[in-house]
Amino acid sequence: MKIAFFDTKPYDREIFDELNEIYHYDITFFEERLNDKTVKLAEGFDVVSIFVQDQASAYVIDQLYNYGIQLIALRCAGYNNVDFKAAKDKIHVVHVPAYSPHAIAEFTISMILTLNRKIHKAYNRTRDLNFSLNGLLGFDMYGKTVGLIGTGKIAKVFIQILNGFGCKVLAYDLYPDKAYAKEMGYDYVSLDELFRQSDIVSLHCPLTKDTEYIINKDSIAKMKDSVMIVNTGRGKLINTVDLIDALKSKKISGAALDVYEEEDKYFYEDFSDKGVKDDVLSRLITFPNVLITSHQAYFTKEALGNIATTTMDSIQQLTDGKELVNEIGYVCDENGCVIKRLS
Repeated sequence: MKIAFFDTKPYDREIFDELNEIYHYDITFFEERLNDKTVKLAEGFDVVSIFVQDQASAYVIDQLYNYGIQLIALRCAGYNNVDFKAAKDKIHVVHVPAYSPHAIAEFTISMILTLNRKIHKAYNRTRDLNFSLNGLLGFDMYGKTVGLIGTGKIAKVFIQILNGFGCKVLAYDLYPDKAYAKEMGYDYVSLDELFRQSDIVSLHCPLTKDTEYIINKDSIAKMKDSVMIVNTGRGKLINTVDLIDALKSKKISGAALDVYEEEDKYFYEDFSDKGVKDDVLSRLITFPNVLITSHQAYFTKEALGNIATTTMDSIQQLTDGKELVNEIGYVCDENGCVIKRLS
């Protein structure tokens, strides 16, 4: 079985090489991201493995199919970068549904605490021997209402953490887990009610046609004044221009963003010596009440290990002709594709 890994970094190669001592596959690592221009690199392989910034467009899917690719193995939970209509009846698509919900949930709370208590600012100040507390005022998490859009595995771990802080949790999900809500003591509400009541709104839903720009000028207008927005999901859940307007008007008190809607041009790469040409991203970075990280919420030893193991197990299932446990189920018609509820 010959596998082409796209968009790999040294830490990817290290962990997959170590794990491959068990599987003994013929692996080639490419630094390039999979897209219309680089798909030619996949010729001669049986499987391609891709990450969040790779693009499996209709053209790419058709080319992969012509090359005899049997499987696209996503090294992530998200799947919005795959054209499922093109993949239907051609190529299997698997993902890693739960590499470490704890990693992302823990990172989410760390972003909220950092932004709220201005820990990043305090750190920089004291390094300059500035011990003033001016401008560092935060608020107690205890008693605050946190609204979660999406209640999958990550959000459920996050709810446990929020309960430890004594927060009131509201949630919105197309598929509410009422049994878990009863167990953990949170309430499912309408999206409008979540916006109206929440002091903090945190995004944990997949990016679909229904959730794209779920945070926009209209939804922001329904929120409390001085609300905090947190996004460790996908960049296009937020209309960034509308977010900037709300930050300027102080409708939003702060934003903690581990993702950005145009991140594929910049995230995971070093632009410190040449700058970025994205005026919107540049404007976001200038806000003192915006905390931006480079899609690193997943980035723990445990998560990388789980990603590698799950990915290789999926490929082994293909090799052995077994059921692909983590295959993404979907149905397509003339209007597009709908992803089935994922475990």
